[in-house]
Amino acid sequence: MAAIVPIRRALISLSDKTGLEDLVAALSRAGVEIVSTGGTAAKIRESGADVRDISDLTGFPEMMDGRVKTLHPKVHGGLLAVRDNEEHVAAMEEHGIGAIDLVVVNLYPFEATVAKGSPRDEIIENIDIGGPSMVRSAAKNHDHVAIVTDPADYAELIARIEQQGGTDLEFRRKLAAKAYSLTAAYDVAISMWFQRVDQGQQWPERRAMSSPLIMTLRYGENPHQQAALYASAGPAARGIGQARQVQGKELSYNNLNDANAALELVAEFREGPPTVVIVKHANPCGAASGETLAEAWLRALECDSVSAFGGIVACNRELDGPTAEAIAGIFTEVVVAPDADEAAIATFARKKNLRLLLTGGLPDPARSGQYAMAICGGVLVQTRDNGMLTRDMLKVVTKREPTEQELKDCLFAWTVAKHVKSNAIVYAKDGVTAGIGAGQMNRRDSARIAAIKAREAAEKYGWAEPHTVGSAVASDAFFPFADGLLAAVEAGATAVIQPGGSIRDDEVIAAADEAGLAMLFTGMRHFRH
Repeated sequence: MAAIVPIRRALISLSDKTGLEDLVAALSRAGVEIVSTGGTAAKIRESGADVRDISDLTGFPEMMDGRVKTLHPKVHGGLLAVRDNEEHVAAMEEHGIGAIDLVVVNLYPFEATVAKGSPRDEIIENIDIGGPSMVRSAAKNHDHVAIVTDPADYAELIARIEQQGGTDLEFRRKLAAKAYSLTAAYDVAISMWFQRVDQGQQWPERRAMSSPLIMTLRYGENPHQQAALYASAGPAARGIGQARQVQGKELSYNNLNDANAALELVAEFREGPPTVVIVKHANPCGAASGETLAEAWLRALECDSVSAFGGIVACNRELDGPTAEAIAGIFTEVVVAPDADEAAIATFARKKNLRLLLTGGLPDPARSGQYAMAICGGVLVQTRDNGMLTRDMLKVVTKREPTEQELKDCLFAWTVAKHVKSNAIVYAKDGVTAGIGAGQMNRRDSARIAAIKAREAAEKYGWAEPHTVGSAVASDAFFPFADGLLAAVEAGATAVIQPGGSIRDDEVIAAADEAGLAMLFTGMRHFRH
């Protein structure tokens, strides 16, 4: 096996013809015989280069609307033959099969065809057969054949041909690995379309995924862990994975996880007034709406200014200069926004370590999708929590009905609680979180912790009373006992929103009535672990 394989014959078949002219020119200068198919051959002739039609090589015309053109022994024999195997060489000579040293192929645009909503027949026609077959044959025989599937690799290929007269084994191995990744991803896309779209299978017998690498990260959740960011497979909402980083240090695993939590919550308010969310360790520590983003920021910060230090901020509209100035007043790791004006960008430019991510829009909180989590020996998969609550879904279970303002506060608190780790309790008043209790092993403690934070805020800012007084309180799951509800009563809450469904609902409702509360059942739970 030669370390450097000179290229005497190349087979080129492309749907994406980016960079083709430069590649063909380089191959022609090197005296390479170029064999090609259909539209690619026509494009090569337009450039003025010599090209041999695949039908001339095989002795068979392209047929069946182009479905059959490269599936032939003179193609695959030329790709798969082991050049230093005497039997293979004898078979090539006996059957008039010439060696092919380079294959340049990309595949029919199956995913793009699906994405544009094409009819089923057109989608099926864009399942490439000959292309993947050539890719796999060439990649398997990478000891002797170079397989190029990405126009980004043309420059390196040309450089190696010009500098060393051919391809070296290390380069061919790298190309082969990339080629098999391409065919694997291509087959996954086809499989997913058949299973989920064509056959409507939510849970197929075999779950296949393919995600392109966006970037490797410095480390994972902790410095001794390794990590990387991959893009979602298939069509996806614009989010953190597609965001443009305008400035700041390299993003960490924790930055990305927290930024996603902030974006998912603020997206719930994408049709609402100016809203700002502050997140720490994937939990909101403040959320508020206001007349302006700057007002919303200040109100969100006041909820828990201690936790906001070193946090992640997200807003639901273009970030402006005054809001950026206010955010820059404390240490902030990441700011996420659909866009930012020049004044905001200039303000953050003075904070070299602060990362500014612009997403170009907000994801739809009602969108479908799946979440996966690795467990020992398996993968847990579930549909994403896209449950949306409307007023007509609410059931008043107490003697007193909520006022209009209490109803608004209940819905605001419920929306935030959906994004708080369980057990979750959220107090809210006038479009602002008054206290958030997250991740406790019992609901009573979450209610107490949220109330403590509210009292601390009142002391810091000199308020006459904590904002939990006269607030609405949301619980992500039912109160199993009345103690959690009574803790909210002690904090001053006057309205409650919770799923209901406990065997002790009557006991909890009686406690609410005794305290003069208005309580709403949603019939929907929002556990988050």
